[in-house]
Amino acid sequence: QVQVVESGGGLVQVGGSLRLSCAASGGTFSRVVVGWFRQAPGTERDFVAAISWGEQTYYAMSVKTRFTIWRDNAKNIVHMQLNSLKPEDTAVYYCAAEPSTFSHTLYVNENQYTNWGQGTQVTVSS
Repeated sequence: QVQVVESGGGLVQVGGSLRLSCAASGGTFSRVVVGWFRQAPGTERDFVAAISWGEQTYYAMSVKTRFTIWRDNAKNIVHMQLNSLKPEDTAVYYCAAEPSTFSHTLYVNENQYTNWGQGTQVTVSS
């Protein structure tokens, strides 16, 4: 089983940037799909981005041109750079991890992940 811990959240002004990190332990991180989800108050948890262990990436349309996800398997960590932040990006951001057999596998549904972090708050002020 893979344990994940998020870090890097905070308060930023509109148009600012943040870098979130997802550090993993246990399991074989180099064979794990990692996804980011977010949940704003009163809403459901939504998919943001995912990266396969073969480093294919997939983004939600709302963040595709502003967020970038990448991984460092040597350090068991996945980063996500958040640029041009908007008030609607305000949410708790969760990292999730799931082993996969194939290098190109990407999971975009939260039900496909069994290992979750506690979340990190991102607040974008206008």
